[in-house]
Amino acid sequence: MKTSQEEINEQPHSSKAENKDNSCTQLSQFGDTSDCAFDGAMITLVPITDAAHLVHGPNGCIGNYWGGRDSLSSGSLMYKTCFTTDMDESDIIFGGAKKLYRAILELQRRYKPAAIFVYSTCVSALIGDDVNGACRAATETTKTPIIPVDAPGFVGHRNQGTWLATEALLEYVIGTNEPDTITPYDINLIGEYNIGGDIWNILPLLEKLGIRVLAKITGDARYQEICYAHRAKLNVVNNSAKAMLKMAKQMSDCFDIPYIIESFYGVDNINRCLRNIAAKLGDPELQLRTENLINAETTALNKQLTVYHPYLQGKQILIDIANLNSWAIISAIQHLGMVVRVTSNKKISQDDKAKIQSLFGENINILEAEISQIINAYKPDLLIASSHYQTTAIKAEIPFLDINQERKKAYTSYAGIISVAQELYTTLYSPVWEQVRQPAPWD
Repeated sequence: MKTSQEEINEQPHSSKAENKDNSCTQLSQFGDTSDCAFDGAMITLVPITDAAHLVHGPNGCIGNYWGGRDSLSSGSLMYKTCFTTDMDESDIIFGGAKKLYRAILELQRRYKPAAIFVYSTCVSALIGDDVNGACRAATETTKTPIIPVDAPGFVGHRNQGTWLATEALLEYVIGTNEPDTITPYDINLIGEYNIGGDIWNILPLLEKLGIRVLAKITGDARYQEICYAHRAKLNVVNNSAKAMLKMAKQMSDCFDIPYIIESFYGVDNINRCLRNIAAKLGDPELQLRTENLINAETTALNKQLTVYHPYLQGKQILIDIANLNSWAIISAIQHLGMVVRVTSNKKISQDDKAKIQSLFGENINILEAEISQIINAYKPDLLIASSHYQTTAIKAEIPFLDINQERKKAYTSYAGIISVAQELYTTLYSPVWEQVRQPAPWD
């Protein structure tokens, strides 16, 4: 078993590695995405910060997720280290289950994680390695929970991997421990991965209301809190995590926990979320506290935004909604009084069309021309899209913003609106654009 850094350090000096098929052993480059089930499982479970995550497959698989999302932790950094069994040709021929078992024992001995998640890959699944058996045997030996995650890449797309990861949580984790205390205001947050610290904007609001987040599934989570997630009184599902909805439905069936689907982005959405949580918990006094909190927070927010309104109001923003991460700031942009036009280079589903209409109104049009043509026709002040269109924006001499999974700022809750306003202001009024738009010295 080797950590990713050890693999990276050793590869340039290994003649054996040079002779291998690069399709399986070469580490993925930053920004590569396979959109496979394995990738979805990693996205879902790796934010459990005090667990170790072991990939049973060639070392090329470990580069598929790690470093691709900036899911932050307030405690352990165990999840930042990636582990692999580094399957090679001999393991494919003779089987790698024994190697996996030895790797688990060594990982537990050296790092003492709260739990170990073991991920199947296409290679280990195709040769029929008994991953479940190795995990059971290692659990008996180490007395540490070893959880198999049967989500090899070939079984489906990323959402399928997310569902398989949540099935592993339901089968092996949730319900295996009890919290020290329970309260009438215990809830779970499902489908929020703490990208850029998003959860840290939500928790203080809930704490002010006396609501305790029993388990975060899975951003900035600890293994033990997920074990007693079955004692929550309510599941709050992030509406952008569609694949996690199945988990909420199954917890409703198994543990009789009701669920609501909410968004944490934008003033109206967070207001609605807090009201719905209070209503579902069924305490009139809590509902009164919620209204008082909403009034206080929105008043403070509007006061802070008065600085940015003169600079942002009326500015035209072109958003490529195929970049799903841009959904996070659309509500915030509207609250700032900006004019939004939307485009997509992909076919839009009916669900996404309905979502667009709920945000912008029934008369919103999705512009389906090339982005460069739309820029020439509408002359937007700012383009928000994936990094593929950065060159397009520079050629058009307009500011560009990429709201992606590597972002360093949180956009949730009322504090997130301020972050959005700051980022839009600094992007639009960066001094570089005045220089870019000047004629070249030789013209």
